[in-house]
Amino acid sequence: MLDHLPPGAPRHVELIDGSLVTRPPQNGFHMLALRLLERSLRPPRGLMTVREMTVTLGPHQRPEPDILIVKSSALTGKTTSFKPEDVHLAVEVVSDESRERDRTTKPIKYSDAGIKHFWRVEQEDGVPVVYTFELEPAVRAYVPTGIHRGRLRTNIGFDVDVDLDLNKVRR
Repeated sequence: MLDHLPPGAPRHVELIDGSLVTRPPQNGFHMLALRLLERSLRPPRGLMTVREMTVTLGPHQRPEPDILIVKSSALTGKTTSFKPEDVHLAVEVVSDESRERDRTTKPIKYSDAGIKHFWRVEQEDGVPVVYTFELEPAVRAYVPTGIHRGRLRTNIGFDVDVDLDLNKVRR
């Protein structure tokens, strides 16, 4: 259904619990946080970083994370959505309008689908704070692995080291 919306439909639309959810225009923090992560994440061969593409979790669930790390082989010229088994990491940058979905609804759906890593990026005093989670497979739920201010250092099957200074991407 999302691939066949009429011309003039909003550009970023998600399917959550069978309802179409439009995403409001992003603010400056959201844009800079996306730019920073997209430029800084360096997945190993076989994985790649993509922005604003959907993940098909079921017939009534097709959320659009802000950033994904996916299997490179899953992206073809016709790809409009990824399968959960092709997703290594889903990242949501929280805005006022998406806070409830990004904090509760989406993480539950991603963990139920078996997506191994989830990050939530929030704004605190004008700077990003990254909350990192990993799937605990026995219960199919995320457990927190860290709260990162200033610098994001973690391992998600490969080392991640990101300076969270948004001024570096303002240029």
